[in-house]
Amino acid sequence: MATAKLFAATGDFKNDIQLPAMFDEEVNKVCMYLHIKAILNNNRQGTAQSKNRSSVSGGTTKPWKQKGTGRARSGQNTSAVWVRGNKAHGPKSHDYFEKVNKKVKKAAFHSALAVKASEGKVNVFEALSFAAPKTKDLLAVLAKSGIEQRNVLFVVSEKDQNLYLSSNNIPWVRCARVEDVNTYDIVRANNVVISQAALSELEGGR
Repeated sequence: MATAKLFAATGDFKNDIQLPAMFDEEVNKVCMYLHIKAILNNNRQGTAQSKNRSSVSGGTTKPWKQKGTGRARSGQNTSAVWVRGNKAHGPKSHDYFEKVNKKVKKAAFHSALAVKASEGKVNVFEALSFAAPKTKDLLAVLAKSGIEQRNVLFVVSEKDQNLYLSSNNIPWVRCARVEDVNTYDIVRANNVVISQAALSELEGGR
């Protein structure tokens, strides 16, 4: 069984606990790849577009006759070889959306959790909440727990405004609810910090 360190809300280490069965599932790299690729593609705007021949300023009249001028042949001044002409083979706006099946998403998410658990990068806190939004209080808790202060992902059961505001000024800390976190969030995080309430939600059906 995969295990993780359990910390009190103050950052004091308590003991090692066993993680749910999903943290022990076989890692499926193919599903992880497909899901992460879809996440990144679905985040693309796809609005890049260059002007084609009909969009640039100019006309379709032949600039000069075909032969006898000593110059190269030309059909219209909107050609890509002309100054202020169109862009040849430029980007066109389109939708990058990719659909991923629910079973693939689930297998990818569980695989990402299993990878982090095997690396010892999963930590559980009894609670992740603060009475007031204080960045220094959050930093003190992280320093006391000994968690590496680099790319930390907090996974909570519900949005805590004080926790969000406390972490907002820390560039290497991100917060996500259980229903919002995805495979890419888990993979890119160096350390995953989960509250016990969020861990129960994950075990219950994520």
